[in-house]
Amino acid sequence: MHTVPNQQSDPTSDGVQALEYNREHGDQEGQQHKDQRSYTLDSDQDVEYLYLTFDTTLPHPVGISSPQPGQASPPPCPNLTKYASPFLWAESRKTVVTIISCCVTAMSAYAAGSYTPPADELTAKWNVSRVVYNLGISLYTLGFAIAPMVLAPFSEINGRRPIFVSSGLVFTVCLIGCGATESFAGMLVARFFLGVGGSTFSTMVGGVISDIYHAEHRNVPMSCFSGAVLFGTGLGPLIPGFIDYHANWRWIHYSQAIASAVLMIVLFVFLNETRGSVLLSRKAKALNKYYDALESAGYVGVVFCSDNDIKGKQQPRRIRWKVKSDEERESITRMITISCVRPFHLLFTEPVVFFFSLWVSFSWAVLYLQFIAIPIVFSTNYHFNVEQTGAVFAAVSIGALLATPLSIYQEKFAMRVGKMSSTPEGRLYFTCVESILLPIGLFWFGWTSFSSVPWIVPTIAVGCSTIGIFSIYLAAFNYLADTYHRYASSAIAAQSFCRNVMGAIFPLVTNAMFNNLGYPAASSLLGGIGVLLTIVPWVLVFYGPQIRARRNHESTLGPSETWLGSLTRHVIEIKISKNVGFARQH
Repeated sequence: MHTVPNQQSDPTSDGVQALEYNREHGDQEGQQHKDQRSYTLDSDQDVEYLYLTFDTTLPHPVGISSPQPGQASPPPCPNLTKYASPFLWAESRKTVVTIISCCVTAMSAYAAGSYTPPADELTAKWNVSRVVYNLGISLYTLGFAIAPMVLAPFSEINGRRPIFVSSGLVFTVCLIGCGATESFAGMLVARFFLGVGGSTFSTMVGGVISDIYHAEHRNVPMSCFSGAVLFGTGLGPLIPGFIDYHANWRWIHYSQAIASAVLMIVLFVFLNETRGSVLLSRKAKALNKYYDALESAGYVGVVFCSDNDIKGKQQPRRIRWKVKSDEERESITRMITISCVRPFHLLFTEPVVFFFSLWVSFSWAVLYLQFIAIPIVFSTNYHFNVEQTGAVFAAVSIGALLATPLSIYQEKFAMRVGKMSSTPEGRLYFTCVESILLPIGLFWFGWTSFSSVPWIVPTIAVGCSTIGIFSIYLAAFNYLADTYHRYASSAIAAQSFCRNVMGAIFPLVTNAMFNNLGYPAASSLLGGIGVLLTIVPWVLVFYGPQIRARRNHESTLGPSETWLGSLTRHVIEIKISKNVGFARQH
């Protein structure tokens, strides 16, 4: 057996090539078949292993159009349509996948905030403090932070769909567990694994969008994905607040379990595999199985031919297909190790990853802080009940609904007037302006949170902050993906881990911050941090190309040759030179 790189390629409109030999060339083809039969192959001849791509022109099995007398009929050709490149799917099919992905994303975001409305009832039931009760939010987001680093490698081997389906099952079961539990400990355990299951829907949807859309067409689906995250986050306290006020707190979780089960059925039926390398590997296996069946029936060998060489004599070859990504793939243990280590390596050695992670983590902390801050402010100043407090979170969902079409339109507008740069920095122009809405909303919320000010005023401030958070969240995904290419998933995983950890920490300190500092001071502190972090996109707009050029130069030296790795290397070299000099002197 030996491997031969396949040089035959001819892109087609659907990425699928017919296996039967078309007899449209009449007598010329018949003569060629006679010539092919002069070359006798048998199953003892060495097999050539060729690399398969979506653009590979498939060969034609020898003799299947004119079987010899007494020879068995050839086996049926496999249907290769389901293995077509996801980039070549019809727009309607891509739209269905995007809608399903956004729905499950909104559902996982909904579950984060649905825990807060029954807080007063359950803290009394289980005799725990409000801070301890908020651990349910923190453990949920910790599950979000940890699980993707372990689950991501499995999606590279088995594909997205099995991970989505299994995660959906875990998510639904844990929702039932949250509703049925009788103890606070049981609630915390269920919440953690609920976060583990829900993490797939939030973190891998970006990968699904990258699987089916080229970079230049991702803005619309990525905007919808970002909007779904924030829209679901706003609905989390809104609908459960109504349920808790009019029914039992357990139905907050049971209603989610029912909705999750229905959505999982839809996902199971309509969500096709999107990872191209997995589909290509399955296509290779289907073809190899077909060739095995052909040889068992006595049809040994295939012939590569085209319109240009139809008159020539093509010698049959005995081949099997393989996929380069399968050969380059590490072991699952190694993949999990890389998945857990590389994001932190990039976080501490790449300034862009570090400061983007810091920026988006702060915005995410503010988003989750609102789960605690809004009930404190509106129940104290305006004496809102749980239903009315939940209604305030409609501002988050409305902010997401406004930000999503705005993001889609502004990029189209920039491209139409020729102001959209082809560099990653081109995606940051609008973010430089819109991100300031986060600190503006924080100052606005803090200094209007008085009983003398109408409740709608701080509520609008929440929507203002949400638009700023949306802009930051979308910019982080787009810029890191455009900048790091091969290591984009690790760079995004780094910021995802950081923002979810911050989202876990801030709900635990919100009560103390707002009660001890006061509403204006606490919000102003956060607003001041937000103002400082808005420098990040401006720095990248002006100096991003130089930073990326330096990073590309350093990447050729090795992954450790970055700002921190380079400093460490120089320190080691200085110490070695001093030791050598000291040894020579003595």
